[in-house]
Amino acid sequence: MRYDANHKRKTRDLILTEAAKVLRTAGPEKLSVAEVMRAAGMTVGGFYAHFKSKDDLLAHAVETAIADFNADVERAETDAPPAERFERLVRFYLSRRHRDAPEAGCPLPSLGGYVAGMDTEARRRFGAGLDILTSRLERLLSAMQVEQPEEAASSVAAEMIGAITLARAAMGSGQSDAILRRSKDAILSRYVPRQAD
Repeated sequence: MRYDANHKRKTRDLILTEAAKVLRTAGPEKLSVAEVMRAAGMTVGGFYAHFKSKDDLLAHAVETAIADFNADVERAETDAPPAERFERLVRFYLSRRHRDAPEAGCPLPSLGGYVAGMDTEARRRFGAGLDILTSRLERLLSAMQVEQPEEAASSVAAEMIGAITLARAAMGSGQSDAILRRSKDAILSRYVPRQAD
């Protein structure tokens, strides 16, 4: 049976969705072609109609996970003032909800420890994802008239990614919530001054 180009694209998207879930929850070392294809309801034989290799799948899955998260962030954006949008982004990123749902969140914390061992194309796409997050923060901080917004954004991105990584590693302890709370408070106290009551 012959399928049209739209069917092939949908099938590829389904495979990438499943692969992106694995990356976010278990990391690239657990990315198994057989498991991904089974989760997508297909046989391994169909894999090579869509990807040249496992490394090719990995690179595209990294890109998919990043694109999915950024689409979610963009949908949540409003025309609120920049400081309010910045605060909302920091509060979401450093929330229990984000910590507890890595399969639907930012893939950068899940992948950070694996980047050095990934192939060149996957590393490039990880770097592009980091650039997207940092650029979004830089635009907001610049609009908030923060001095040296590029440096500030890079620091905030590193703090948020690091805090979520550590909070997930400390899951099940009071330390996990404390990491999220302290990191969030530290970032917001620097850039979003509270009004006196």
